[in-house]
Amino acid sequence: MIGKESTVGRVVKFAFLGVWLLFTVFPLYWITVTSLKAPGDIFQFPLAYWPERFSLENYSGLFGTADFGTYLTNSLIVSTVAGATATAISMLSAYVLARFEFRTKSALLMAALVTQMIPSFIALGPLYLLMTDLQLVDNRFGLILVYIAVCIPFCTVMLRGFFENIPDALEEAAMIDGLSRFSALFRVLLPVMRPGIIAAFIFNFVNCWNELFLSVTLMNSDSNKTVPTALNGFISSFNIDWGSMSAAAVLTILPTMLLFAFASRHIVQGLTSGAVKG
Repeated sequence: MIGKESTVGRVVKFAFLGVWLLFTVFPLYWITVTSLKAPGDIFQFPLAYWPERFSLENYSGLFGTADFGTYLTNSLIVSTVAGATATAISMLSAYVLARFEFRTKSALLMAALVTQMIPSFIALGPLYLLMTDLQLVDNRFGLILVYIAVCIPFCTVMLRGFFENIPDALEEAAMIDGLSRFSALFRVLLPVMRPGIIAAFIFNFVNCWNELFLSVTLMNSDSNKTVPTALNGFISSFNIDWGSMSAAAVLTILPTMLLFAFASRHIVQGLTSGAVKG
């Protein structure tokens, strides 16, 4: 009886996972297939779930007429610089919150958590006025500053959990051996925290890579637009360029998929070791 129940349970579990996998993978498959169809074949009826002939016309159009390479370069620069800088700043602030006690510690943690509950588009108006006064509208450096400010609260809370799971004795032993607190942080704690740091950087990078509202608001010229802004540009009032949008979506998804594929071990290790202690 127990064997039958366990078998039924496994069948139900695998059936559920199969349905979930279908709903997850099919949109990616359909976007990829659509991007490889000739523009005239996209709207054919009945729908073709496998192209009769493959075409790279949508991809060549992206780099020939839409200058998609510039958008990819802008997104890569902005996401990498903002993600790395936010991770470095958050690492220091998380260390302070994990290792020291001071009067406003709880208030700072609460403020960092509350900021994650506020949609970013609520602050678009005041933010645009501020960036205009600073002459940072339509400027990649200005967008990087905004992304750093957006990423720091969540990244700080995340890395604080990693620091709290590292025993204080490890740092104290390094300081007894003659290292300063600053040296102990960089020479002893950070190598131990490498999976957590990698995980934090990847989350920051992906958030910056996929962000739309701020980039649309702050970037006007084609030479400074990022990939999400370019994808939004394929939608007009009367038409949607499905072929070009699908090709652009595939090229947009690939970097993050490759990043997660190569760093998946560090991400899993970092997230499991960084669980916040009760």
